[in-house]
Amino acid sequence: MQSHSLPRSGNLPLQPNSPLGNRYAQVRETSLALAAPLSPEDCQVQSMPDASPTKWHLAHVTWFFETFLLERFERDFQPHDARFRVLYNSYYNGIGDQYPRAKRGLVTRPALADVLRYRADVDARMQALLAQRAGDAELAALVTLGLHHEQQHQELLLTDIKHALSFSPNHPGYGKRWPISAVQPQALRWFGYDGGLFELGHDPERDGAFCFDNETPRHRTFIAPFELASRPVSHGEWMAFIDDGGYRRPELWLSLGWDWVRNGGHQAPLYWRRDDDAWFTHTLHGEMAVDPHTPACHLSYFEADAYARWAGARLPTEAEWECAARQARPQARANFADSGAFHPMPVADAPTDAPSQLFGDVWEWTQSSYLPYPGYKVLPGAVGEYNGKFMSQQMVLRGGSCATPAGHARASYRNFFPPEVQWQFSGLRLARDRG
Repeated sequence: MQSHSLPRSGNLPLQPNSPLGNRYAQVRETSLALAAPLSPEDCQVQSMPDASPTKWHLAHVTWFFETFLLERFERDFQPHDARFRVLYNSYYNGIGDQYPRAKRGLVTRPALADVLRYRADVDARMQALLAQRAGDAELAALVTLGLHHEQQHQELLLTDIKHALSFSPNHPGYGKRWPISAVQPQALRWFGYDGGLFELGHDPERDGAFCFDNETPRHRTFIAPFELASRPVSHGEWMAFIDDGGYRRPELWLSLGWDWVRNGGHQAPLYWRRDDDAWFTHTLHGEMAVDPHTPACHLSYFEADAYARWAGARLPTEAEWECAARQARPQARANFADSGAFHPMPVADAPTDAPSQLFGDVWEWTQSSYLPYPGYKVLPGAVGEYNGKFMSQQMVLRGGSCATPAGHARASYRNFFPPEVQWQFSGLRLARDRG
């Protein structure tokens, strides 16, 4: 992949002089580093309506800081470019109009260089604002939200460019190395949990001070005794599902899922290609043979649910998943984006006393619909559109993936997507009732 020159926050006129300023610079630089392996043409392409061009991601997260921070706190505010207010607004109706999502790839101007200048201008102004209003709690809270928002788009940048590059017959890679090493397969084991009343939701003492509003309020819920698999379902196990007619057996599928299989002609996970008796898949490192010992990924909720039914098990609820995650080992060796693998990895030394890989590698589908917790209240103003209005027709995923920035996910983090989507690094872990 061609690299292009990207400005670094260290070259900005004003240097960060506070922990929050340093954090701001680090997150913003990470976005540029993730885009650096891409050519301007790569940054322009939009491969489907659900995905966005890299250029748009870089501009939209900048729009967030300009709109929610600079416009609110900067004296004598003037927009970098008034046209950007509509062009890079994603879905905030309280802010105003938005350019149609499905047509973002058609907007060739402003060019990538213009977007990078936009970022540099907003970054310089944000650092000045942080210096002028040091200690402002309201400002700090909005900046922190904006940084976590940018980390979400860093993950989307990777998943979206992976989808875009998959259409090339040359199988180009985003990265230049293939990280998978030979590891012995780990037998699937089961861990039991007694259940009972469980505190579900964000815990500042264990999860850190920040959370999204959909992780609150913390509340008690009852969990029946259950068992959870020691690791995610592997690619090799998914091959067995395919070989047993998994995509041809309507009794395994939800009604909408079976419609999805038939209407879409689905016969394998996204990106898989069969050549004689071997399976290959598109990765961020190019096309590779499917490693049977790595966690299965790019699965829709429909596929995850069908597999669980085929395996004589089920998907965990999000309360069960969080209960197990609270008792798991720390995330220190989890495979997040910072590892540079950008692909689910096999585990070499699984613990014997708790499930492994609950964090990183693949987002794990749960059987829980994305709904508000009891007592949830939408935040006032346009920021309230961030999560609350999507609490319908979505399913919850937990744990983070190999494209998630380290430190972004936590035990209470609730990701959510419609049940038919596949382009995220989504997999599954089996659960079952405990007798």
